[in-house]
Amino acid sequence: MDFDVLVHEAWPAYEQRVHDGWVLRYAGGVTKRANSVLPLHAPADLGGAIEAAEAFYDTRGQRCVFSLGLNAAPGLDEELERRGYDLVDPTVIMAGAPGNAPGYKVRIQDRPWRGWLETWWAVDGRYGAGVEDAERICTGVPAWYAAYEEDGVALSVGRGVPQKDMLGVYCMATLPGARRRGLARAVLRALVGHAGARSAYLVTTARNEGAQALYRGEGFEIAGSYHYRVAGVPVRAADAPAG
Repeated sequence: MDFDVLVHEAWPAYEQRVHDGWVLRYAGGVTKRANSVLPLHAPADLGGAIEAAEAFYDTRGQRCVFSLGLNAAPGLDEELERRGYDLVDPTVIMAGAPGNAPGYKVRIQDRPWRGWLETWWAVDGRYGAGVEDAERICTGVPAWYAAYEEDGVALSVGRGVPQKDMLGVYCMATLPGARRRGLARAVLRALVGHAGARSAYLVTTARNEGAQALYRGEGFEIAGSYHYRVAGVPVRAADAPAG
């Protein structure tokens, strides 16, 4: 399973440029995933490809970021380290075939509504401004948006992206005051059940052991990993891409 490509397709940058086998992605600086180089193939000129990537992000006021998964070109990680790129946000990919009933009534729509966006951004909005760019990323491919609501407020949300017989699960977020009630489990189960997919995957930071434990309880296990290499200091701190 090529999770590098699955994640790339499920979280699409609205500006993409291919250079020497690499995909240079930009989406307003919102999330490193959509504002980083995806090095799918070994370039003919490694140094030249790195410099082209750096120029691409420099013209957009962003530091250069590489997403390095199992398919990254041999020697690239070591070369970036030699050039002073920092290793950040080790991330695990978890996959499984969950099939439990939600236990709660969960609302699912094929577009994110205002309440869904507000809850996700309240939890995951680490980027300051940029919710419009985030919504543009989310809606760049067909997806389902799920939420458990009380009194019209979305307490827990998630996003499911159908990818052939696989479902990509993203944007899992629960408001702090609503945690430890099983709401995230309900949202996850509702998305998987709605999709009717044979298997699903999701991503979470390697340090988030609590989330990993929750997902293991739902039948997911670690199936891959990736990390980022980030160059220098961002041109504008407020625009620094994250997560």
